[in-house]
Amino acid sequence: MSDFYQDGIITNFHNLTRRDLAELEYELQVFSGRNTMGLILPSLYSELEGPALDNIINTLAQVPYLEEIVIGLDRADRQQFEHAKAFFSRLPQRHRILWNDGPRLQAIAKQLGSEGLAPSEPGKGRNVWFCVGYTLASRRSSCVALHDCDIVTYDRQMLARLLYPVANPHFHYDFCKGYYARVANGKLNGRVGRLLVFPLLKSLQKVYGNSDFLEYLRSYRYPLSGEFAMRSHILNNLRIPSDWGLEIGVLSEIHRNTATNRICQVDIADNYDHKHQPVSENDPNGGLQRMAADITKALYRKLAIQGVNVTADSFRVLRATYYRTALDMIDAFEHDAKMNGLTFDRHSEESAVELFSNVISHAGQAFTENPGENKPFVPSWNRVQSAFPDILQRLYAAVEEDNA
Repeated sequence: MSDFYQDGIITNFHNLTRRDLAELEYELQVFSGRNTMGLILPSLYSELEGPALDNIINTLAQVPYLEEIVIGLDRADRQQFEHAKAFFSRLPQRHRILWNDGPRLQAIAKQLGSEGLAPSEPGKGRNVWFCVGYTLASRRSSCVALHDCDIVTYDRQMLARLLYPVANPHFHYDFCKGYYARVANGKLNGRVGRLLVFPLLKSLQKVYGNSDFLEYLRSYRYPLSGEFAMRSHILNNLRIPSDWGLEIGVLSEIHRNTATNRICQVDIADNYDHKHQPVSENDPNGGLQRMAADITKALYRKLAIQGVNVTADSFRVLRATYYRTALDMIDAFEHDAKMNGLTFDRHSEESAVELFSNVISHAGQAFTENPGENKPFVPSWNRVQSAFPDILQRLYAAVEEDNA
């Protein structure tokens, strides 16, 4: 199903007919003869105790075309790691768990960190980075997907549609981003996307002028989705952000390295819901406030890299522009909700906008006052290998020993 109208500068694949799953998976099995497929799952140990991941693993156990599943496990002691091995053992596919807190991977991380070649802070970005390293070392997947482990509404169609554009040898796409409507329990979700990212991108264009990068980001229907797939050759030079700016940072890297006609996005779900972060009004280091700050700083950094003069004075203008733009968009969201019979809490929506407008100012102040702290990316594995030529073999051996 190809794009039938122009939404932006990247190709869109729409879920028009809800194609038969068996037919879709049969084609992917055929494609796997030329393009082997893998999956990366970054996970916290606590997610093993929730209903979402249990359903995801039961669902993945039925997927016939995956060559390998790489699971990054954070915040687990030895006993919990052993439990994780038993938990994931139901997967019939080849699968490996990266015990990120285990002594073998900690030793590798310490050596890389001594040379400034590894993430210094724990988090999703660090987890994904090591999973990417193992995927490169394994060499079993010519294209790989990634998604979160807290998707309550997970089904097989979601993964199949995500991988199809990059696995199909007759297509030319190197990167595919998943999108979906954020509606659950009778209301609109996706507050950071709707109330921060969309109006902020529009405001950045007004304040700093249009650019290919901003136009590119605005082409994504849901830039914060944690679901994407890519050809594995991209992984070597991919510099992954280590904070909540992961999704925006990955899109920035794809823009830097990949022609837009080799990028697409695909509608992967009619119904999507996952674990929701608290707003954390009084805690700038947690919840949506921390997420919003990391995303905002990631956008500032990218503009600065492109030569935009990002100054303290301009942040005051940006905040005012964002605030007005976001309030106007709330009107449209309210009308959309009413037309679809959804509840809409205007007070909480405007409260979130007020919080995000403060984040825009504080993130801008932090960005201009502490440029030495603005290290947006972990080095690519290509660079790491130049410093430690045997690093992938050592990482592979460590993971194999842990999983023995």
